[in-house]
Amino acid sequence: MKRAVFIDRDGTINREKKYLYLVDEFEFIPGAPEAIRLLNEAGFLVVVVTNQSGVARGYYTEEDVHLLHRHIASQLEMSGARVDCWQICPHHPSGRGSYALPCRCRKPLPGMLLEAARRFDVDLASSIMIGDKLVDMEAGRLAGCRTILVRTGYGADEEADLTAGSEVCDDLLEAVRLLLSQHSV
Repeated sequence: MKRAVFIDRDGTINREKKYLYLVDEFEFIPGAPEAIRLLNEAGFLVVVVTNQSGVARGYYTEEDVHLLHRHIASQLEMSGARVDCWQICPHHPSGRGSYALPCRCRKPLPGMLLEAARRFDVDLASSIMIGDKLVDMEAGRLAGCRTILVRTGYGADEEADLTAGSEVCDDLLEAVRLLLSQHSV
């Protein structure tokens, strides 16, 4: 079985921008490409898990999300890094049409993590969820993963409400360095 690091996108990999879907507005948080490259080199499966309620609300399409992810992938490639799997939840209870349905993938539910674990034979107990929101920590906990909150994005504000069991790091690169210092690879 594989070990995975599940990473939230907005506020963890890239600077938080409400309903980000335009390539022109994308900006990495410093150190994020290096962090992902280090995870790749250490043999972790890297899975991005991201709620994209803007799809359900009609602000942009799933194809817009995929276009942005292709752009991010090309930018990561220039740093020698890659994301192995992109998991998105386009649903929201107040959404429109087929996206306004109850789902199991929207964080804080663990559906995106569980689906990636099924597809890639991931050992969730030896995997990690890193994100900037309490919903990320809850999804990781429900999936049986170790959790790390980063202070980027919304993390600094959400840290005060964090319950026991999650670690806290300043950013993705610090979280990855912590992981790598503790895991034999």
